[in-house]
Amino acid sequence: MEKLLNIGMIGLDTSHVTAFARLLNDPGQQHHVPGGRVTAAFPGGSPDFAMSWSRLPGFKKELVDAYGVNIVESPEQAAEQSDAVLLLSVDGRVHLEQLRRIAPLRRPVFVDKPFAVSSEDARGMAELAAEYGFPLMSCSALRYAEALSQALLAEGEGSIIGADYYGPMEIQPTQPGFFWYGIHTAEMLYRTLGTGCARVTVTTNDDHDQVVGVWADGRVGTIRGNRKGNKTFGGLVHREKGTSFVDYNASSKPYYASLLEHVMEMFKDGSPDVAVVETLEIIRFLEAANESRASGLTVAL
Repeated sequence: MEKLLNIGMIGLDTSHVTAFARLLNDPGQQHHVPGGRVTAAFPGGSPDFAMSWSRLPGFKKELVDAYGVNIVESPEQAAEQSDAVLLLSVDGRVHLEQLRRIAPLRRPVFVDKPFAVSSEDARGMAELAAEYGFPLMSCSALRYAEALSQALLAEGEGSIIGADYYGPMEIQPTQPGFFWYGIHTAEMLYRTLGTGCARVTVTTNDDHDQVVGVWADGRVGTIRGNRKGNKTFGGLVHREKGTSFVDYNASSKPYYASLLEHVMEMFKDGSPDVAVVETLEIIRFLEAANESRASGLTVAL
């Protein structure tokens, strides 16, 4: 039998903590992801971010009571006791420092969204992975939604010439502008169009944001963020011979399960499905969108 990996968690202040633990640790789950178990965790938490400190105790309790996870006192201890690490802290501002503390241990690391909330931090994280030689991957679970995966298989309709995605876009001051919920639709867009965005322009008001990204080859991709009304995710993939609607509610398989399947592959073979260079561009895309949102001007990546 294949050896189960011991998986450490860093940051217990997001609902992803219990969602991931349930899929990994409970073989009875319909969409159980085999290959590893969460065995050690460092709680973390950000005292100036209510969505961190207010939820952490409950997620920590469930992790201990339901799955017997060992709570440790530092990120280093979580990594030392594990074969691979899920860095899940809900606050993107702390990811660089937490990764810096565990980098010398050279464990494969998945960093939950947002990877970082500035290009400077994102580059620092990529440099740590290169310096110490460990696999590093980050993305939103929405990237692997079954509806999107199916739409991207429709190659009989010709090459992809553009895409439009929409989703909720709440604003959290500590995760500025698009970094909090805009990351989801940005990940959908990048999975569809790939890297190469040249410039972005944002139109904004109290209720909505609209991002128009122009790729270097002329393709156009858009993101609509809603703070009023529609709270669902969806989109359109435009091809030379037709357009596909991506209905994110069409499949019963959780996004998290599809994401974890790719993460576990990376933990085992050391090959991230999302290259760090793409993640760096996504962070710069969101940063440029925030700059355009504030100025009303088109911003080059």
